[in-house]
Amino acid sequence: MYNYLDFEKAVADLDGKILELKKLAESGEAVDVGEEISRLEKRSKDALRDVYKALTPWQKVQVARHPDRPHCLDYVDALFTDFTPMAGDRAFGEDNAIVGGFARFRGQPIAVMGQEKGSDTKSRLKHNFGSPRPEGYRKAVRIMELADRFSIPLVTLVDTAGAYPGVGAEERGQAEAIARSTSACLALKVPSISVIIGEGGSGGAIAIATANRVFMLEHAIYSVISPEGAASILWRDTTRSRDAATNMKITAQDLRDLKVIDAIIPEPLGGAHRSPETVIKATGDLIDRTLAEFKANPMDFREHRREKYLAIGRSL
Repeated sequence: MYNYLDFEKAVADLDGKILELKKLAESGEAVDVGEEISRLEKRSKDALRDVYKALTPWQKVQVARHPDRPHCLDYVDALFTDFTPMAGDRAFGEDNAIVGGFARFRGQPIAVMGQEKGSDTKSRLKHNFGSPRPEGYRKAVRIMELADRFSIPLVTLVDTAGAYPGVGAEERGQAEAIARSTSACLALKVPSISVIIGEGGSGGAIAIATANRVFMLEHAIYSVISPEGAASILWRDTTRSRDAATNMKITAQDLRDLKVIDAIIPEPLGGAHRSPETVIKATGDLIDRTLAEFKANPMDFREHRREKYLAIGRSL
């Protein structure tokens, strides 16, 4: 059984009936129920398809935040080999909200980093729910500078509600650290690819997502502020988060139309959490094709990045 979202109640009810019938069949307390199970499985799949073909922006926010959605370390473990993590910013300390280092991706050296939210209470606390402090962004700058020095392409995996807004983080220069990390992204001479795998929240995301190619998973979101934050500012009413999500154009489909992102990575029916292996493989294949394209058509990656983001500013 999955962790069902509010709008998946019809699917949850059908799956619950299927589970009950399977348990009865296993215990030998029921006659042959195979045909009924097959019928209910078809109804469940059809119901799921009907729900997901017409998701609202607010429902996509819920899918992007699903606790079972694959996180940064799931992608790192599945796609990269010989991963050697880096720790600390050489100024204050370590921030586990951003994980990163150097590895091999299908045989070639790569720098990889991203925000890690954690998958249970202990790991979520360790990784601060994926909300980095200044030292996390300064660690990111260290990784980018090393990648540049040794001509190693960079891949970033974005999944954060935003940078950590605590007093200590502000005292240690949160805004300056985000700005410096964004600047380091723009200054890279090597190719960079960013994939928004869940939430892409505010400057906390942009600090490592200012890449030559930006991709988004089908049900991911990318915005300057959370819908709840926008509703609080605009209407002083967080119950209007649905309205904010709709008006902010935060979905992958909206952002592709606005040319903020370059491509959408399809997710399995029901979201990435229903088949993590499928979506991780699709992400790896797209990264592979993009790196091959960069290798076949070398360019001034720094200038390309500059023109890319200036063009977005002009169009908006």
